[in-house]
Amino acid sequence: MRMEGLRDRTKQFALRVVRMYSALPKDTAAQVMGKQVLRSGTSVAANFREASRARSDAEFVSKLGIVEQELDETILWFELLMESDIVASSKLTPLKDEAEELIKIIVSSIKSTKAKDN
Repeated sequence: MRMEGLRDRTKQFALRVVRMYSALPKDTAAQVMGKQVLRSGTSVAANFREASRARSDAEFVSKLGIVEQELDETILWFELLMESDIVASSKLTPLKDEAEELIKIIVSSIKSTKAKDN
């Protein structure tokens, strides 16, 4: 997938996370976990944008590593929201699936960039 396509895809992911957060219940547990997923989920797009402007392959790989970490953290918060019965699995599964697919793409990009350098 091209960089421009991934920039749009990570941005759309962030927007979906924002909408999901807005729909959460207003109780303390939901809001605490929601703020965490909001932070990590939107960070995916911001850090991918930084990676797309990297000045070197090393910087690119480093920034993509942050994107991978933020996606993994976001998945954790999705799982906790589902397993605590705050959000129905049917509502979060598509978002979780997108995060897992993005991780696969990011890891593949990291590996191919590293291989190119060797």
